[in-house]
Amino acid sequence: MNAFSRRGACPALSAPMQTGDGLLVRLNPVAGGLSPRSLIGLCESALKHGNGIMEVTARGSLQIRGLTAESAVLLAAEVDALGIAVRTGVPVETGPLAGIDPREIADPRALAERIRAAVEEAGLTPRLGPKVSVVVDGGGQLTMDGVTADVRLKAVRVGGNVMWALSVAGDGQSARPLATADEDAARDIAVAVLRMIAEKGRDAHSRDLSERQLASLASWHSFAPPSVLPDISPSRGEISRVAGGSPLSTLKIGEIAHEDAISPLEGEMSGRTEGGVQDRRPIGLFPLSNDTTALGIALPYGSMPAEKLIALAQSALSLGVAEIRLAPGRALLFLGQPSSANHPLRATAAALGFVTTAADPRTRIAACPGTPACASGRITTRDIAETIAAENADILDFTLHISGCAKGCAHPGSAALTIVGGENGAGLVVNATAKALPAGYRPGYDAARGVSRVAAMVRSARFQGETAAACLTRLGPAAIAESYRQE
Repeated sequence: MNAFSRRGACPALSAPMQTGDGLLVRLNPVAGGLSPRSLIGLCESALKHGNGIMEVTARGSLQIRGLTAESAVLLAAEVDALGIAVRTGVPVETGPLAGIDPREIADPRALAERIRAAVEEAGLTPRLGPKVSVVVDGGGQLTMDGVTADVRLKAVRVGGNVMWALSVAGDGQSARPLATADEDAARDIAVAVLRMIAEKGRDAHSRDLSERQLASLASWHSFAPPSVLPDISPSRGEISRVAGGSPLSTLKIGEIAHEDAISPLEGEMSGRTEGGVQDRRPIGLFPLSNDTTALGIALPYGSMPAEKLIALAQSALSLGVAEIRLAPGRALLFLGQPSSANHPLRATAAALGFVTTAADPRTRIAACPGTPACASGRITTRDIAETIAAENADILDFTLHISGCAKGCAHPGSAALTIVGGENGAGLVVNATAKALPAGYRPGYDAARGVSRVAAMVRSARFQGETAAACLTRLGPAAIAESYRQE
């Protein structure tokens, strides 16, 4: 445990990553969730061995921060003692309500497990980079549309049958469609894509595949099982057609499945994860197959002190919650409790400072720990975020990113507005990432007032019915930066 994974890798329990506030580990329970007692034990370990900051990521992983080389070993031992099995290998992710959502088109868990097994059988895990991932989405109330992945499989209905629409390199909106297939062929195509990526090296992703490779994937009509698929040709990066296997219904590159195959909830307006597509936020009540409901509660900016998470888990335990699942969108889903428990549990969460309504303006703000929690931070990101959320909720119909430094850990992608800490204070970046050159600066302690200046300009300049995001686009970076700098 004396050599730590580089930035950009996935900081698994056995391979913590160095950050500005010590080592960070990320874990995903094999069971999909945790009992309230297990979550309490995990938080107590985080308090004992880390800095007590608990996070749920945009992809629905749990992170523990502020560890040392020695304490990371002790934490791993305590996780084992709690009986929490964590996933390893290539991430093959399903939705947080997989298998219990009455509105999903298909239960994705069996296909996800078949893909995991095929990846291991093919020996691909050590050949693929730590950020390569697969999403298997059964549809329903909480889709995985907002989560980016190298390979996406989404359940669709075709002629009364359940099929799987495959796409690569993106989220539910931006990924490139390949084909629709039955479960057997879908597994084979997914593994074939991963083989092609592996052939290009551990830094490769599906976005690096050539047009010829994508065309070959989209045009196959039959596959052999992954264990007998031939290796990829180093010179051409393609796999030869193999007779036998399962039938495949293909689509042309760029073509989408029939509209009847689309989930009725797809495209609902709601919060963002790390991708550009809008997803329904995992906040509120969701009816389940067993006549119970799941209650979704989010962590503001994806982060909470362990003490507050312990208090919420203790309340959940007393109210009969059986399981707490991690959800993309930086949230927790509480399952198994009687319906009478939902109101008091939500009230407790609100009193502790959690996000309990989808309209909460904090869901539109991505903010890293910042100073003083992180040594790399130059500004007090969370204080700035809280002030902006309280004073300018009416204009937050876009993603606002507040980053303690130019690394942009909380929101690697582009945002409409980004406040980034640096040597010159709090810089404002318009429609780009935290790594971009700011268009204007003001003192870090005064960043929230600068955003209020921009908000006032938007209120006075936007047309009737125009969103704040559209107004910002129309006004342009120069006008926004000038307003931000105003005293």
